[in-house]
Amino acid sequence: MERVTTKRVILGIALVVLFNYLLAVWWSVEPDPIDTASLRAQEGEVVGYATATAAILVGQGLLDKPGGFLSNDVMPPSVLMDNMPAFEFGALEQLRDLSLVLRRDFARSQSQSTEDTNLQIAQPKFNIDRRSWMFPRAEAEYQAGIKALIRYRDGIMDPKNEDAQFYARADNLVSYLEQVEKRLGSLSQRLAASVGQDRVNTDLAGDEVARQSTELLLEHRVRTSWWKIDDVFYEARGHCWALLAFMRAIEQDFAPVLDKKNARVSLQQIIRELESTQDTVWSPIILNGGGFGLVANHSLVMANYISRANAALIDLKQLLTQG
Repeated sequence: MERVTTKRVILGIALVVLFNYLLAVWWSVEPDPIDTASLRAQEGEVVGYATATAAILVGQGLLDKPGGFLSNDVMPPSVLMDNMPAFEFGALEQLRDLSLVLRRDFARSQSQSTEDTNLQIAQPKFNIDRRSWMFPRAEAEYQAGIKALIRYRDGIMDPKNEDAQFYARADNLVSYLEQVEKRLGSLSQRLAASVGQDRVNTDLAGDEVARQSTELLLEHRVRTSWWKIDDVFYEARGHCWALLAFMRAIEQDFAPVLDKKNARVSLQQIIRELESTQDTVWSPIILNGGGFGLVANHSLVMANYISRANAALIDLKQLLTQG
């Protein structure tokens, strides 16, 4: 009798473990990239509609994907998962950047103009700690931010509403691209550090009187912890997933600006590189082989696409700033 009971307990535990594993696999499925057709207004072209819609769809995608928003879960299996929460963090960072630029630049005609009231509500909501699960609950705050973005989008679509605006100007776009450039540069460096690198300190290059708070060695070694390699990889995937939607939206909203500067091809190159970052990862784990070793290094492949996207972005920014 005791042996039968023990077998039942072991079988029950095994079934629970298997169920949680399968649930974790399902919840690890990344949302599909947001396509261009989803960003088009059905009732004629409205400047700003695509960008606002992209922000809304990215936010909804994080909340409505399989398993919902997992970063703040305190129960298994999500509390034991790290790849999808890292993906969520990357996408959320891009959403935070865009909502800030929307509030600060895209929706304002000049530095002395007033802010949009709905964007005043939306932008702080996305800055709530993603791991907050009670008082406030992250999902509830993000949902409130999405609703505020929807109200803003409804405002710019209303021809009688003169307060809600979206200004598609070259200087506004450059302001956003500068933020994206810093994000992509940081991501490519963190991904490249998966194999460890000896880097020369160039922090103060170009200014002979520049100073910094703490002196660093002329050369130092940078290496991502073995435990963090997959987290950095999926965080980069999340960044690129959201940024791909935003770049597709910008191609629509800023079309006249891009065509005037003959810069559309540079933006399309960025989009192409970001699309490559969303290719299916067929390996069950993120491999960390040497640069020219027998085993692949997924982090270096991702860093390559991001670096090329960043190079095209720098070219785009230069074209927009030229007369």
